[in-house]
Amino acid sequence: MRFFKWISLTVLVLLVGAFAALYFIEPDPPVIRSSGERMNAVVYHEYGTAEVLRFEQADKPLPNDNQVVVQVKAASVNPLDWHYMRGTPYLMRFMGTGPRKPVDSRMGADVAGVVSAVGKDVTQFKIGDEVMGISPGAFAEYAPISQRRAALKPANVSFEEAASVPVAASTALQALRDSGKIHAGQKVLINGASGGVGTFAVQIAKSFGAEVTGVCSTRNLELVKSLGADFVVDYTKGDVTETAEKYDLIIDNVGTQPLHAFRRIMKTDAKYVRVGGGGPQGGQLIGPLTGPIKAMFYDPFVSQDFEVLFADTTHDDLAFLKQLIEDKKVRPVIDRAYPLRETATAIRYLEAGHARGKVVITVAGPN
Repeated sequence: MRFFKWISLTVLVLLVGAFAALYFIEPDPPVIRSSGERMNAVVYHEYGTAEVLRFEQADKPLPNDNQVVVQVKAASVNPLDWHYMRGTPYLMRFMGTGPRKPVDSRMGADVAGVVSAVGKDVTQFKIGDEVMGISPGAFAEYAPISQRRAALKPANVSFEEAASVPVAASTALQALRDSGKIHAGQKVLINGASGGVGTFAVQIAKSFGAEVTGVCSTRNLELVKSLGADFVVDYTKGDVTETAEKYDLIIDNVGTQPLHAFRRIMKTDAKYVRVGGGGPQGGQLIGPLTGPIKAMFYDPFVSQDFEVLFADTTHDDLAFLKQLIEDKKVRPVIDRAYPLRETATAIRYLEAGHARGKVVITVAGPN
């Protein structure tokens, strides 16, 4: 017994030493090509709450070989943004964001705008194209996007609506299609059906021909019904895991129930896919990774399939979503919009956990 205690202590000391060493190793900052011109942008130079965000002048970017630069018309806010802003879970600091302060001051991900410059290896876009995609500096007047993470904007929606699509809709699509293996006739439960990912998930599941049940609060029941849900469950008035219904697929966006509770409403060959979950006050060391880690350890011991999704927004998926939107099978849901200067307020609102659909940032363009 004493031997195992010494082994555990040694491992602990080595881990603490490794993290201490990493704390003093600053990763290299990203290489960003500058045009020599200036623009307005929201940036951060230290970790913390929304008070660390700054609206200031920054270098207007030039595209790398496989990038386009867009004049940003709109962006949208995701939990990913406040994870970067706060530097939590702490584990992510040692995976490239910087142990003590951010090495990349840019903020944002979701973006929609008009292509203003094109890298020499870009084949899919030209100057003047209206596009949506993922940018490491979306909260700015100009932002670079890799052509692998961009697609043409759906013609029948606004820039604000298009900016709400990339992260949330791609996550919903990959959870249902890739992890969940959804097909027509299945019974699908969407836990957290009124949020950014949830509103897209309800509609995408219906487009695949599934019977959809959405779980949300009382004030969002009509919204979720309007998106096509066949049934809605008000979590303030009942526990969905206590019902007699059995589901083929559960998409869990919020992690409000223990895994064994969900098993009660899953068919023997059902799938459970965990997407996100956890708020800004969650565990600081690994934060929202707690739920996914539990799911990964739980999966080998039960007949159902428990999976964790780490989505990756791609051109092909964005093009697929563009078609769904143009076919009017999916419509973005916007809760509210804020001007670029009020991005901090937008992030505070998202952190509160009550957003219906997406929160967007409007960018008027250069002054």
